[in-house]
Amino acid sequence: MEHSNTYLRVAMPEDAESLLHIYAPYVKKTVITFEYEVPTVAEFRKRMEKTLCKYPYLVAVKADEIVGYAYTGAFVGRAAYDWSAETTIYLREDQHHAGLGRRLYRALEDISRAQHILNLNACIGYPEVEDAYLTKNSAQFHAHLGYTTVGEFHKCGYKFGRWYNMIWMEKLLDEHPVHPLPVLPFSAIDAAALQSFGIRQA
Repeated sequence: MEHSNTYLRVAMPEDAESLLHIYAPYVKKTVITFEYEVPTVAEFRKRMEKTLCKYPYLVAVKADEIVGYAYTGAFVGRAAYDWSAETTIYLREDQHHAGLGRRLYRALEDISRAQHILNLNACIGYPEVEDAYLTKNSAQFHAHLGYTTVGEFHKCGYKFGRWYNMIWMEKLLDEHPVHPLPVLPFSAIDAAALQSFGIRQA
């Protein structure tokens, strides 16, 4: 069930510290991210600024607190991949199973279509056997949203003294024409369009 008092807005670099508080437990306690060390606020802010140059970065706000965030970014980075984007999402530990992830992803899909992006891709840590650090919940979440698994890499990630697999999942947002429209930067999506997607401006 989605919280009616929770809203989405465009992230600001000034949100970096709040977002880092959400991200840090995933680094310290899980293999949901393969990152070993929690980045500094300054580094996290730089990452946000780089993303916002071209892609959407959204936060979910409840009772004046940021409780989750999601964004897209370059898939591989070569020009030919421009019509694909990689998705990322993190929710505060007490905000799972409340519809918030679905809401953030739906907004990313709306924006991506407006940008003329055709494919969304997710890189997901995947355990051969679930353990205290990693379950298959992320893959299941993406499957429920229409993503399909397109590849699995075996024992490619090492964290907490254990080897983990990684899978790629994808969702095709639209038909793939012979001559696709140029991909628009996120800044080209106007406030009225964002509002129609249920997103407030920063």
